[in-house]
Amino acid sequence: MARNREILCSIPGLGPVATALILTFLPGIGRLDGKQAASLAGLVPFSRESGQWNGRSFIRGGRKPLRDALCRPAAVAMRYNPDLKAKYIQLREAGTPAKLAIAALMRTLLRAASALAKADRLWTSKAACE
Repeated sequence: MARNREILCSIPGLGPVATALILTFLPGIGRLDGKQAASLAGLVPFSRESGQWNGRSFIRGGRKPLRDALCRPAAVAMRYNPDLKAKYIQLREAGTPAKLAIAALMRTLLRAASALAKADRLWTSKAACE
């Protein structure tokens, strides 16, 4: 648990409080793949479709406190994490509404946290690797 805390705190945007909430509501973060972790958090979009009718997709279900705990770190990561900032700008330029882009960043943060915990390694920025 202490190693997972260290790994999650290494991700820019995730602080000690968000890390504690992630580990509380998703204790098996290192054993789940990214899709499973996002699904448990309720960050997977559901489509509202019936026959020819197509509605808007939305996120729901899962563990709402975990989803709430990821909202603010996603907004912080959008400004200070160069990799996620580039992803946010790409989504916004493609015409994605701001709230949907933040939800995508929340999902990306959780999937990255799960992958890093599974690989047992700390965050390294793509910009630092190049």
